[in-house]
Amino acid sequence: MSLIELNMNNNSEKRQKPGSRKSPSKKHKQKINSSKETSLRLNQYLSRSGICSRRQADEYIKKGWVSVNGEVVREMGIKVSPAADVRVRGRKIMPEKKIYILLNKPKDTITTVKDPVGRKTVLDLIRLPEKTRLFPVGRLDRNTTGVLLLTNDGDLAEKLMHPRYQHRKVYEVTLLREVTRNDLQQLVKGVPLEEGTVSADAASYVNPEDKRVIGLEIHSGQNRVVRRMFKKLGYQVKSLDRVSFAGLTKKGLTRGKWRYLTDKEISMLHRKLF
Repeated sequence: MSLIELNMNNNSEKRQKPGSRKSPSKKHKQKINSSKETSLRLNQYLSRSGICSRRQADEYIKKGWVSVNGEVVREMGIKVSPAADVRVRGRKIMPEKKIYILLNKPKDTITTVKDPVGRKTVLDLIRLPEKTRLFPVGRLDRNTTGVLLLTNDGDLAEKLMHPRYQHRKVYEVTLLREVTRNDLQQLVKGVPLEEGTVSADAASYVNPEDKRVIGLEIHSGQNRVVRRMFKKLGYQVKSLDRVSFAGLTKKGLTRGKWRYLTDKEISMLHRKLF
C-alpha cells in the first residue's frame, strides 16, 4: 500500500497621546468584569474578532493600542463582557463566529486574501456573506492543487503554521521522468537547500509500475520546499497535489469546490493543538 493510500490596520480615530493614556480605574475594572458568566479575557475577545491571535493580542495590549469602554487597557487578564466597547487603535472590534472551510484548491489560483494585480484568489472560489473575514492557513503556490484550510480563527491558524507543532502534510508529486530508488531514499535522508538540509518523513511510489508519481510525507512548511527538493535532485515537477494536511483530506471533494469542516474535524484539530 502506498503512502498516499495510507493516508488591519484601520486607524480610523486619532491615537491618544502618550501622556493622556491612563490605566483602568478600580471602578472601571469592576464594570469590565461585571458579567462573569459571559465575559471573556480581553486577549481572547480580540482573537475571536479574527484580527489577531491571542499572542498578538497580548502585544497590542502592552503597546496601549486597546481600549475598553473609552479607557486604554494595559493590564493582562482583564475580562470584558460581550456588550463592552472594545477598540484597537480606534477601530471597534466585535467577536465573530468561527468558520472553518476546506477547499480543494485548483491550479491558477493565488493563496491570498487579495491579489494586487487582480489574479483569481482562493477567496474568489468561496461564496460567503460580504463582510465575512476569512484567510488561508499557510500557502500553496499558484500551480499547486489540493487541501487548503481557510478560517477566521487566528489562534488555530497560528499554531497550524508554527514549525513547533510539526503538522503532517502528504503530497502526490508527478515528475517528467522516473525517480530512482536511490533518490527516493535521498529525499528521506535529506536534500541540501539554501536554508539547510530538508528531509521528507517518507517517500514511496504511488504505483510501482509508474515511477514518475511519488507520494511524499513532510512536516517542513518552507516556501515551495517540495518543488525545490526535487529540482535539487535533477527532476522537474509536472504537477503537485496536496492530499492531506494536519489530518484533513480532500476525499469526495471535487477540484475547486469547498465545504465546512465537520464538528469531528474541528475537535480533532483542537485536540492536536491546545
